[in-house]
Formats: sequence, C-alpha cells, structure tokens
Amino acid sequence: MTPRAALRIAGMVGALLLCIIPHGLWRLVRVRSPWPPLFLGLCASAAGVRVSVSGKPIRHNVLLAANHLSWLDILALGGAARTAFVAKAEVGRWGIIGWLAGLNHTVYVERDDRRAVKGQANALRDALLRRKPVTLFPEGTTGDGIALLPFRASLFAAVAPPPEGVRVQPVALDYGDAADEIAWTDAEPAGANALRILKRKGTIPLTIHFLEPLPQDVLADRKAIALMAQSQIASQLDSASREHRLGL
Repeated sequence: MTPRAALRIAGMVGALLLCIIPHGLWRLVRVRSPWPPLFLGLCASAAGVRVSVSGKPIRHNVLLAANHLSWLDILALGGAARTAFVAKAEVGRWGIIGWLAGLNHTVYVERDDRRAVKGQANALRDALLRRKPVTLFPEGTTGDGIALLPFRASLFAAVAPPPEGVRVQPVALDYGDAADEIAWTDAEPAGANALRILKRKGTIPLTIHFLEPLPQDVLADRKAIALMAQSQIASQLDSASREHRLGL
C-alpha cells in the first residue's frame, strides 16, 4: 500500500468517526439523520473525487436512475443527492460495507431471482414513499467507462406506474477522460480495484448531471422508462465528450 492510499483510507476512517456518534444521537430521538449522506460525501472527497453538479436534484419522492462505473459513484452521488441506493442483496453481507449500507437505508434486491421481482418492487415502492431519494443503477453492474450497458427494464417495475407524486430523474455521472481508468469491470477483484483507485495520483473529476425528470406519460411502461432514461443519459455523456474534445 502506498502512502497516498493509506492517507486516503485514514481520511475515510476519520469521516466515519466524525459522523457515527451524531448519527446515533439523531436516531435516539427518532429524527431522520443527515449524517450517512454527509459521510458518503466526505469519503468521496477523501478518495480524491472532486464533484461538480449540473442541474437540480429532486430531493423528495424521486427515483434517480444513473449510469454506473465505480464504487465511487455511491460515495459521490450519495453525498450530492442525499440518496439511498438499490443494491444486490450480497452487499448487505459484506461486513462493515453492508453495515454502512444499512445505515443509509439501502434497498436490497436479488437481481437473479425472477420469482422475487414483485416483492422487491414493493420494497422499492415502500422506500420511495418514505420521501427520501432512492438511486437505481439500471445497467445492473458497473460499465467499462466507454459505453453504457443496456438498462434493465425489470428494475423499473416499482415505478411503472409510480406511487402518487413519485418522479423518475435520470442522472449522468461523467468522469471525463478518467472514465475508462476509473471503471470497475468484473475482471478486477474488488480489493484490487479499491487499492488502484486510492493510490492513483491526482484528483478524480466527476460532474453529476441531474437531468430533467421523465414525463408522466412515459411512466406507465417500464420498458419506455428504461429506454428514455438510457437515451437521455447517453445523450448527456456524448454532449459532454464533444464539448471536452472541442475545448468548450
């Protein structure tokens, strides 16, 4: 482990120590705690991510649909949007990672169990009704930083149609030229990826583009939701790439 990686890990541990006690006090009086998303944002900064925000995140009654490249997405987006996440069930069994995910009200799903789709959709609907934003990564896994993977329509079952008042907002996560370096593919073990990112020189620029929410007439059909969300995110990433190449 390099000194840089050790320093960044120490920053994350410091963020945990800073946030965990006040979070416990908030929970004692049964008040919604602001500390888990603050912790995520501090961890993103400690890992070297420098976040800029474009657009306006919807703060309540919203399902955010974002492209997915790295575990850094969760830290940065959690801090910027104060959102919970939908994650595969095994994350809840990852020791301290699972414990921390639970503190942020993660919604767990068994993505390969088609028999459980209805129950999982109901769990997500219940989470949306608690008014806190919930983020879904509809690619179902992390991409390579070059092209989007197809969005899985089945993951939008909870919002087709959505609970009353709930909207769907696409979010484009743009790492610019660093995207293919940051991307975490299946071929790389989790620990190796984390260490590679943490010992990387320099900062990691990330622009989070909060796009316009999908129109209500699209929300009746989960395939239409998936197609439009993917189209809007792809368009934003393509536009940002062109502007960068032209120096705009």
